[in-house]
Amino acid sequence: MQALVPTDILQLESIFAAAKRVSIAVHTHPDGDALGSGTALLTYLRECRGLDARLLLPDAHPASLDFVLPADGWIDAALEPDAARAWIDGCDLIVCLDMNAFNRTEALAPVLATAKARKVLIDHHLHPDRVSFDLVFSEMDISSTCELLFWVLLALPGVGEAAKLPVPVLTALMTGMTTDTNNFANSVFPTTLQMASLLLTAGVDRDALLEHLYQNFRVNRFRAMGAALAERMVVRPDGVAYIILDKAFLQRFELREGESEGFVNMPLGIGSVRISVLLREDETHFRVSIRSKAGVSANRLATEVFHGGGHEQAAGGKLHFPQDIATPADAEQFVSEMTARFMRNQ
Repeated sequence: MQALVPTDILQLESIFAAAKRVSIAVHTHPDGDALGSGTALLTYLRECRGLDARLLLPDAHPASLDFVLPADGWIDAALEPDAARAWIDGCDLIVCLDMNAFNRTEALAPVLATAKARKVLIDHHLHPDRVSFDLVFSEMDISSTCELLFWVLLALPGVGEAAKLPVPVLTALMTGMTTDTNNFANSVFPTTLQMASLLLTAGVDRDALLEHLYQNFRVNRFRAMGAALAERMVVRPDGVAYIILDKAFLQRFELREGESEGFVNMPLGIGSVRISVLLREDETHFRVSIRSKAGVSANRLATEVFHGGGHEQAAGGKLHFPQDIATPADAEQFVSEMTARFMRNQ
């Protein structure tokens, strides 16, 4: 991680000091890093600065992450679009977290982009849209947006140490950092472990956190996991593995939002597999998750084939129908051909 620029910290302090009503926005299909960073900033602004703030979620979040969110102060924009738009229209500050551009919020993007409020971006993905924001904190060599936000908050005047932040803020930050590193299995930097140590010292209950994250699933998830590996996983000699979860599979196991989280990582446990691709069917497209081992770029595959992007070893995108493939049934042939071509060009 590069050192934070002191003038940027002073500018952020000035922006917070002048704000009265704040919108905090995260990406669509919010994961642990999005919810963790969003909740942490929401709690900090409300409890430490007395600001009127709301966290805006573009759509549903996984039930396994319910424990992260506060009882109030957040809006599911898919369920309450008018409330979300009204809040954005009336705010004087927008902070976007865990996304590199407004389009990652999908339906919220136009109202966020055209709002007259000041705009701040805090993110760890490639290619941040710096032009659209008044202030940008962008760092790729870091575990998560939660980690970046942690160091930003500590750098603010009057903070300086983790113990000066409320424990709910610290717990939310630990949540996002834990999930985005796959529980310290990837994207771990020296600063990541330093952050974890400081959070534990300041009172975060990691045992309780891990129980919420990894020991509180429905049985459906595990039955689906077994079936995905036994019935849907394809492993090829060229180092590619892929799993396609179509609508019939999702309905068979009654899988809810977030319950297939982590499935994409499992094929990487096979020695010969260099890159793993998971497709999950939605109404008009497949959501695509990609994970890879060092030397193979998940980001390049996501960018070149699936209209997406991300990090070098963790990325995502979409496969649309009928734009990219005629029907969902054509997904396997498409993925097979495109990943084979990709591996030949490595």
